[in-house]
Amino acid sequence: MSNQTRRDFISNTGKVAIAGSTGIFATNNFTGTMAKSMFIHHVYFWLKNPSGETDRQKLIEGLQKLSKVKTIKSFHIGKPADTNRDVIDTSYSISWMLIFDDKAAEESYQTDPIHLNFVETCKDLWQKVVVYDSVDI
Repeated sequence: MSNQTRRDFISNTGKVAIAGSTGIFATNNFTGTMAKSMFIHHVYFWLKNPSGETDRQKLIEGLQKLSKVKTIKSFHIGKPADTNRDVIDTSYSISWMLIFDDKAAEESYQTDPIHLNFVETCKDLWQKVVVYDSVDI
């Protein structure tokens, strides 16, 4: 068993905490660097029949096909999380978040035949769509 003093213990604990937090800062800094020049396109869909599982699946399948557009860097298909705070809107049915390299890539996506086909084949499923686009500050 070690004969460590309280002062040694506190000193060593502090060193571990500093080392750990330095790693977090490095990770955050790296992520911040990666986020530069990205174009985020986040689409929220409200289904006409929100309790209809068939319509939900059709929309998800359509989005999965839509993910084949070449200018999409990455994407996420989601549903409202089970969170409840005044600032959270969980009234939508499905969310579709896309990451593009830049605005030109997103604009190309808008006119891509795969996107146009998605809109044509799935537009009868939703009653409302809201889009939030964001770029770096």
